[in-house]
Amino acid sequence: MEYAKARDILYVMRFLGHKNIKNTLLYTQLIKFEKEDDFYCATAKTSNEAKELIESGFEYVCTTPENIMLFRKRK
Repeated sequence: MEYAKARDILYVMRFLGHKNIKNTLLYTQLIKFEKEDDFYCATAKTSNEAKELIESGFEYVCTTPENIMLFRKRK
């Protein structure tokens, strides 16, 4: 489930406390994704806008060089 959320195998390896990536790969091979992830996307220019997005369930992705914060939420 953690891999489905993060899609980052190294994060999952650290999260599970594995010392060898092979152990983590064994667990993630058991996961079957039925379809690609679909997301709602949103942007924020101010910290208040970002706060509102986070409170409504969006997760922070990154900030662009133009200082626009990008957020996403699973559909």
